[in-house]
Amino acid sequence: MRWLAVLLFAVSALAQASSIDRFKAYLTTTRSMRAAFEQKVYDRSRRLVQESSGSFVLQRPGRFRWTYDKPSEQVIVGDGQRVWIYDKELNQVTVRKLSRALGATPAALLAGSSDVERTFDLSDAGEQDGLEWLEAKPKDREAGFDRIRIGLGASGVQAMELTDNFGQTTSLRFSSIVRNPQVDPGLFRFEPPKGADVLGDK
Repeated sequence: MRWLAVLLFAVSALAQASSIDRFKAYLTTTRSMRAAFEQKVYDRSRRLVQESSGSFVLQRPGRFRWTYDKPSEQVIVGDGQRVWIYDKELNQVTVRKLSRALGATPAALLAGSSDVERTFDLSDAGEQDGLEWLEAKPKDREAGFDRIRIGLGASGVQAMELTDNFGQTTSLRFSSIVRNPQVDPGLFRFEPPKGADVLGDK
């Protein structure tokens, strides 16, 4: 029975390494990405409390444009130095330095550097819904969330689930995924609309 235990341990270790290596390889070979997304937010009791959808495009490292179309229009732009958050309904722009805005966040996993293990502890999370899942826990205890689950499929990263420190879960599902498209650099530049209130790290 001892050899069986050793074999099971080896298989488990291989599966974990495979999952982590696959995610690292994805980050290393993905210079840019475009996709649509559906986002659902659940409370601690797994009750659906919010739904939204939109699209995003990113160019690593540090440049991205995340657009919410429904239920209200919002644009989040990372220009490599700062992150701009524009709420059209409020006509308000919030600006933060990129290093502060990304840190150990879900955006850092997609648009940040390839060296994710500097800010996250990675582990295999098994298979579910046809995807291979990876769990990332921030090393910074003040990150504001407990863990992120990343679902890997044939197209690469196809889903993410973020659980915050209050037990709320944000679920993201990606579709129409295009890896390494040609991207217009102008998408990552943001000029606040005239009359908009600009707050934060100007």
